[in-house]
Amino acid sequence: MRRTALIPLAAMLLLPKAAVAADPSRPEAVLKTKAYEESAKILDRDHDRLVAEIVKLTEIPAPPFKEAARAAAYRDMLLEAGLSDVEIDPEGNVTGIYRGTGPAGGPVVMIAAHLDTVFPEGTPIKVRREGTQLHAPGIGDDTRSLAVLLAYARAMKESGVKVRRDIVFVGNVGEEGPGDLRGVRYMMAKGKYKDRIKTFISMDGTDPARIVTGGVGSRRYRITYKGPGGHSYGAFGLVNPMVAMSRTVVDFYKIPVPAKPKTTYSASVTGGGTSVNSIPNEVFMEFDMRSENPAELAKVEQAFLAIVRKSVEDENAARSIKEGPVTADVKLIGDRPAGQTPAAAEVVRSAEAIIRAKGLTPIASYSSTDSNIPMSLGIPAITIGSGGHAERAHSLDEWIDVEKTKSVDGASVGLGILLATAGVQ
Repeated sequence: MRRTALIPLAAMLLLPKAAVAADPSRPEAVLKTKAYEESAKILDRDHDRLVAEIVKLTEIPAPPFKEAARAAAYRDMLLEAGLSDVEIDPEGNVTGIYRGTGPAGGPVVMIAAHLDTVFPEGTPIKVRREGTQLHAPGIGDDTRSLAVLLAYARAMKESGVKVRRDIVFVGNVGEEGPGDLRGVRYMMAKGKYKDRIKTFISMDGTDPARIVTGGVGSRRYRITYKGPGGHSYGAFGLVNPMVAMSRTVVDFYKIPVPAKPKTTYSASVTGGGTSVNSIPNEVFMEFDMRSENPAELAKVEQAFLAIVRKSVEDENAARSIKEGPVTADVKLIGDRPAGQTPAAAEVVRSAEAIIRAKGLTPIASYSSTDSNIPMSLGIPAITIGSGGHAERAHSLDEWIDVEKTKSVDGASVGLGILLATAGVQ
């Protein structure tokens, strides 16, 4: 039998806190380190500043593909927070690094919140405060998270936190629908840290107990149906692209899908036509398909594409094509890979342990977030909440609650996860 060396209790009590935190089997021990305790105190002290920065960033519009103004402001705020190598990359992502004690060029922990919102250019955005609630489009998804990352960087700098791994703080572009995760795609494929990212943490949403460990994959198409068109009375009997599109929708909703792994589909956006008394020469529709499982997603996609082809063939067979047939222009407009971070991954175990230690119950879930990209590449990744409470995401009446106790307690969960992952010393 192997003998195990025993450490007297008195000697254990004299061990520095960082030595306990370094034990990878007890990630929650980071919460007892001076580095965490001092940083958490600063989060509490500076909560009013956090709220002010949420308001400031929210009121800088960041519609899809037009995040530049908010990115410039965030760059300046990361510089003010004391990070190094702060810059905006060619895709529009803002990055800054918190130096660790490890060798230069070593592995990094990347923590990111997205700059973009779903709201189109011209949407009025002015934060309205009602008690502890802040109301404005995009304030919870994902502007609060951007401000929380700034608060982490400042608190760590002021308290002199030392970590083994460099931490790259990111405000990234393109997380929402039409952006198709373009910001994180760029960082993983072409960014300056692409070969150094060993762990990725996305901060999106507010629930501090939620850990996204599975990435819901999606395939999105815009199908444009075209035909000869004509007068609704005089050209009656000609093929109609609207009919082909309608057949597609009806048959699309007959595709069987499993409840588990959860797999879904939707006919979502449509338009086209000339006038009420015209056979349309062009109509379009956008379709969304999602699944937790790549194989199930592929099955739905192939069934959908077959339906599009058959809908066109059926319409051309049903009516006259003397002025030309109906055609379908198939365009892929969204491709989010599915993926999963194993429960045994260090970042998942750390997050679960810290959430429990903070008196919460971890909730593992699937979602479509920036973490999809690193997950699909085999890089351990999770998405966590920034604290507080939020409702009505993606709506004009979106709001968050910044009541101090819940706001700070929630934000401190992510701080613990970040320090444990980066290896606090």
